[in-house]
Parts: sequence; C-alpha cells; structure tokens
Amino acid sequence: MPKILSISTIQPRYEVTQDEAVELTRSLFSKRFKDINRLLTVFQNGDIEKRHVCMPLDWYGETHDFKERNDLYIEHALEYGVQAVKDCLQGEGWLEEPLSPDAVDAIFFISSSGIATPSIDARIMNQLPFRDDTKRSPIWGLGCAGGAAGLSRAYEYCLAFPEANVLVLSIELCSLTFQKEDYSKSNLVGVSLFSDGVACALVSGDRSPVRALKAMPAILTTTSKLMPDSEEVMGWDVKNNGLHVIFSKSIPSIITKWLGPFVHEFLEKEGLTKEEITHFVAHPGGKKVLQAYEEALGFDPSMTNVSREILRENGNMSSPTILYVLERFMQQGPAVGEYGLLAALGPGFCGELILAKWE
Repeated sequence: MPKILSISTIQPRYEVTQDEAVELTRSLFSKRFKDINRLLTVFQNGDIEKRHVCMPLDWYGETHDFKERNDLYIEHALEYGVQAVKDCLQGEGWLEEPLSPDAVDAIFFISSSGIATPSIDARIMNQLPFRDDTKRSPIWGLGCAGGAAGLSRAYEYCLAFPEANVLVLSIELCSLTFQKEDYSKSNLVGVSLFSDGVACALVSGDRSPVRALKAMPAILTTTSKLMPDSEEVMGWDVKNNGLHVIFSKSIPSIITKWLGPFVHEFLEKEGLTKEEITHFVAHPGGKKVLQAYEEALGFDPSMTNVSREILRENGNMSSPTILYVLERFMQQGPAVGEYGLLAALGPGFCGELILAKWE
C-alpha cells in the first residue's frame, strides 16, 4: 500500500484579515448594490478570520487584463512551487533522511487558477536537480477536488511501480482571478471564500527505500464520482479579462443529498462503516459545505474541527486545501491502525474519496 510520507505547505506573502477583505469589497461594490451591508454578511458568516494572497491588497482594487494575471500566476507559482518541493523533500519531522530530487520518479502537478505551457512542473525541474526522465502529469480543471485527485493518481502510479517516489504538487492562486467589475452574487461569494495556497506531498510505493519517522497514512483505495449534467454548479467562465467564478448557491444542498450515498457505498464496498472512520479529512469548501458534510454523513461536528481550523486560518485555497488539512492531522499523530477518510468535491460536479490507514 503506497504511503503519504511527507507534506509541506506554503503561506503566500500577504496576509489579509476578513475585515480588510470586507472593506475592499465594500469600496468596490457599494455603488452597484443598494443592500451592500446585507450582502457583506457572507464574509462574517463564513467562519474565516484571515487568508493569504500573493499580491498586496491594493492590487486587487485595480484593473488587470488576462495576460498580467497569468504572468503573475506563472511567476508566483514557480517561486512558491520550488520552495514547497524543497520543503517536502527535506521532510523535516517526517522523513528519516531528506530525499534528493533525482530520487523522484513522477510529478503530478495540480492547478486550475492559471495556465502555463510548458507547465509549472517543467519549469520547476529546470531549477531543481530532477532526473530528465521524471514523468510529468499536469492536471488542470479539477478545482477543489484536485488535491485529493492528485493523491489518487499518485497512489495508482505507485501500485504500478512499487519502488516509485511521487510528488503531488498543488498550486492555486485564486486571488489573481478576482474581477473587481464582476457584480454577480457568485463573485461576491467567491471573494468571501477563496485565497491562495501551495502544498506538496510525497507518496512512495511499497518497495521504495524512503522511510518515515512515525506512522503515516497508507492509501488503501480511492474512488471518483461525477454527477451528470452538473457543469453549472461550479467552475470558471472564461472571458477576455480572465477567469470569472461560477459558484452555485445550491452546493450545500447538493452535497447533503449526493455525498451520503457516495460515501456509504464506498465504505460498504471496503467492509467498513462510518463509525470506524476516526479521522475525516474533509476539504473545507466553506462553513455551509462543512455543515452539509456533517448532515450528509451523520458525523458529529467534532469530526470537522481540523477542517474548520484550516478554513478559519486560510480560507478556501481550492485544490491544496485538503493537503493543509491532512498535514494538520499528520502533525497530531494518529495511532497505528486508525482509519482516515479524505473527501473533496469540485467542478464537474465531482467527488474524490480516499480511504487511508495509519501504519
């Protein structure tokens, strides 16, 4: 069973409190909304205290075209990505010995908030001493589900090549997509939730020589699910000036109705019940999303405490967020034999589930 042996997370340079985000939004949107104060309660109700972004706050009050946004995406994704890979391979607190980049056999690069060809992983390989035959798999468009999907693809790679060491690098700079002249409710909700984040995980196969300092999550199995004809639930509307967020208000109710059967079928197939899941590693899409998880799965609110902590401290960073949550669980040191369920949902509308066991 492939194991997740190391995780690193990066907080982008600029910290923004939720109060600062409210005031910026008020200054930009108040002339178009007579009920702006009522609408701004979405910030206070989101259970987010602060977020991190890659540009100074004043930048978001100015007009920017798609090229400028994407050039900044490439610049910052490369900078933060290099650091995340270095930290993950150093493995402080996780690995018995640091791992050299030339010991990495494959990289799954996950992102949905900017575009680059050559992709960011190729650019990182030009800055760090990876082998030139390292397999690269850039994955674009999975949004919030991307981090979990990346771990699933790394798991599958390690099943095929049990001696392999695989990196899952997830970079989202959602703040660069902010459209100050988009006065839709969807954009307002997006502004209240989304932020920037970078995370990297090392997944190694059974026959890899890499060793961890303590019990780590072994991936037992994974699954994916697509809801037919649900393209309008979440995603991007691509326009001349960049990416405009699509974020349906029906997401919590969709989760409540759709997620429960998905999870129960998955666990039943593995001969488990939800009562046997000790750690629920949930992507915190927002406060209402976490509440919908609890309702759909019959979990006590304590099961989402770690996800709420990450949401409160970072906002929704899209695909890297579940790796931030997983890192927090790993730092707490679950006992050998305990089960964890990783869950993330994204555009499609789709879901990714991973069953893990600490060993």
